[in-house]
Amino acid sequence: QVQLVESGGGLVQIGGSLRLSCAASGSDFSITAMGWYRQAPGKQRELVTSVTVGGSTNYADSVKGRFAISRDNAKNTVYLQMNSLKPEETALYYCNGNGRYKRGTYYSAWGQGTQVTVTS
Repeated sequence: QVQLVESGGGLVQIGGSLRLSCAASGSDFSITAMGWYRQAPGKQRELVTSVTVGGSTNYADSVKGRFAISRDNAKNTVYLQMNSLKPEETALYYCNGNGRYKRGTYYSAWGQGTQVTVTS
């Protein structure tokens, strides 16, 4: 099975920056797209941004101009650079990956989440 492992979360002050990483591992798989979601306490999980293997990106309106997603296809890794962070962006950030196994079946995998806390 494909496994995703996030890193890079932590505590940051308002207006600060953080960089999250997510590495995919497993056997005989390819990745179509990877993305970042977040879930704040008491709220639904929401899409922050995603990127396809071809490099097409999609951003939530609330993060446009401040967040940037990038990926290293050779390393099966995706990054999320977050700038000008706001307190309301305190949440558990999850990595998601979608693709296909060599045997033909599709998958959608999730990481365990990494906490981002924005403080004054």
